Amino acid sequence: MNSVDFSISTGEIVGLIGPNGAGKTTLFNLISGIHGPEEGEIKFKGRNITKMKPHRIAAKGIARTFQITQSFGMMNVFENILVGAVFGNKKKSSMKDATKEVEHVLEMAQLQEKAFVPAESLTAPEARKLEFARAIAARPDLILLDEVMAGLRPAEVDEAMKLILRIRDEMGITIFIIEHIMKSIMNISDRIIVLDSGRQIAEGTPKEVSKNPDVIKAYLGEEELGDEYHFKG
Repeated sequence: MNSVDFSISTGEIVGLIGPNGAGKTTLFNLISGIHGPEEGEIKFKGRNITKMKPHRIAAKGIARTFQITQSFGMMNVFENILVGAVFGNKKKSSMKDATKEVEHVLEMAQLQEKAFVPAESLTAPEARKLEFARAIAARPDLILLDEVMAGLRPAEVDEAMKLILRIRDEMGITIFIIEHIMKSIMNISDRIIVLDSGRQIAEGTPKEVSKNPDVIKAYLGEEELGDEYHFKG
């Protein structure tokens, strides 16, 4: 990563886009402490978290999801979300409060009917919902969403978009999201950051970014440009 410099304001939904291999997930790994940057610094709420361990970063209020879901397969859906509510929540809620949080998140993610189903038996879309729900249950200040809509049908994508807006509006969670479905990320994001080959090449509103020559060039450089890459105004 180089020449990457941006900030995210409380309550924003910021999209992160770029061609395959642009460095989007790498950036998330740096923010969440999985990797440490060779230079530069990362600040959260005014405090330097550069090279801090992932569990310490999580305790400060940053949660994330992964492209490949990371559920506890032998545990049921309720228990998986409870892990986020108990161990991820920086406020150290009581078990009673954590249980109420899980019930609320199950409703938000529309997983009530799967509450006591083993996580390993979920379909791929349901597993993505669970990944998202466990992160929400931690009540973070900032959540990093890494392609939570991948593999979803159009109706499921619409549900995911509504859920993202709901957790921002009702729970006050700031959202930084990677997504390849351009129609979705352009519709829900307040601002878009664009990476290409590890460099930040553009930043602005969805409309501004969609008309940026450098962004258009970066995407047209892909060997295949599917419909999901077409920018919507």
